[in-house]
Amino acid sequence: MTVTDAIGRIAQIQATLVQLETGTRATSATSASSGSSAATSTSAADFASALSGALGATDGTSTGAVTGSDVVADAKKYLGVPYVFGGTSASGLDCSGLVQRVFKDLGIDVPRLVSGQSTVGTEVPSLAQAQPGDLIVTNGGEHIVIYAGDGKVIHAPSEGRTVSLVDNWMKDSDIVTIRRVVPQAAPAVASPAASAGLGSLASLLSGAGSAGSAGSSAQADMLRSLFASLSQGGSL
Repeated sequence: MTVTDAIGRIAQIQATLVQLETGTRATSATSASSGSSAATSTSAADFASALSGALGATDGTSTGAVTGSDVVADAKKYLGVPYVFGGTSASGLDCSGLVQRVFKDLGIDVPRLVSGQSTVGTEVPSLAQAQPGDLIVTNGGEHIVIYAGDGKVIHAPSEGRTVSLVDNWMKDSDIVTIRRVVPQAAPAVASPAASAGLGSLASLLSGAGSAGSAGSSAQADMLRSLFASLSQGGSL
């Protein structure tokens, strides 16, 4: 889950809380005059649906986001392709051509030359913090490689050689910059316990009709607890 996604979900939960409390007050007035609980049940079902939508990414649904692992997997498709200066296709690649080709395969546009690629994304402070899919610029800004994880890199080295997966030979002092264009991994899929937690919450909301105003207040308290957990980086 990205920070942007988390903020969006928290805002949706806040809006749901307001709706729940407003609906509780309106329903209490209706019940006092007619004794009917139908409106409460309908509103509670709507709230359950809204909350499930607000937390949709916790159900394991793919967001389609490109990750560093995707970058590495795509780069491996070009292992063995001969080095060709200026090459940008599977028939021949140079170091920056490989980087541009891989990201283009994944729907991401990056500059053609190392000088441009060395400014994309965000900077990673050191080699120790590099993650799969990061770009490492070396040789005084003349060469670029893709970090593959586990101390290995993928690159198009030089004339007469091919795109290769090799042990990293660089130290921080050899590196001009490390750039992170995409995150290391996709948002985590919810555990069975998390899915059960969301299901229990939806069930409680759906039972608001029989719980009355006291039950609705308890459900509002539960939503507040959920909101607090998400605000602090927690999960269901």
